[in-house]
Amino acid sequence: MNTILSPIESEFGTQQEAQAHDAWFRSRVLESMADTRPAVPHDQVVAETEAIIQAAEQRQSVRRR
Repeated sequence: MNTILSPIESEFGTQQEAQAHDAWFRSRVLESMADTRPAVPHDQVVAETEAIIQAAEQRQSVRRR
């Protein structure tokens, strides 16, 4: 059954879309939990993200001149 969902109650248009997303999401979580690579420390991720943002901001400021 492909029940239409209210946009107030769900971000998905139909029950089928919601179930498909749930299945996809659960499979991604299981993949992540099974990943044997070492974890990346939070501080390292934040520092790398900040560097990417700063580089993008510098490129934007050069383009505006």
